[in-house]
Amino acid sequence: MPYSEISFDMSRIDFRATSDLLMASYWGAGRSDEFHRRAFANSLCTAAYIDGNQVGFGRAITDRTVFAYLADIIIWPQHRGRGIGLQLVRALIDHPQLSTVSHWSLSTSDAHGVYEKLGFKASTDGRYMRLDRNPE
Repeated sequence: MPYSEISFDMSRIDFRATSDLLMASYWGAGRSDEFHRRAFANSLCTAAYIDGNQVGFGRAITDRTVFAYLADIIIWPQHRGRGIGLQLVRALIDHPQLSTVSHWSLSTSDAHGVYEKLGFKASTDGRYMRLDRNPE
């Protein structure tokens, strides 16, 4: 696993590169820069860097007490498969402001194996519910 620096300093995040990559992802299609500005401002965001260059991003939507939802975990294509995503998620889970969070959740179509390494399991308990809507 390469050494990557994890930082929670929002001023270091390359907004342009991050927003563009998220808008090109299967889950971020249709989003805008304004959407990302608002989402990032209302989340605990982190980024991964190698030699000072950003190579990953992730955020937790959270009340910082009980609940956190992982979102927009993304690694730049040329750096995927090296464990950087694991580092980002672990940094969020281990963040001191989230030490009391007992309920972590996320949604993924293709990265189940990554999250399983950190103890996540598919929700099949019949309690998890969801509402999808198309805001205007």
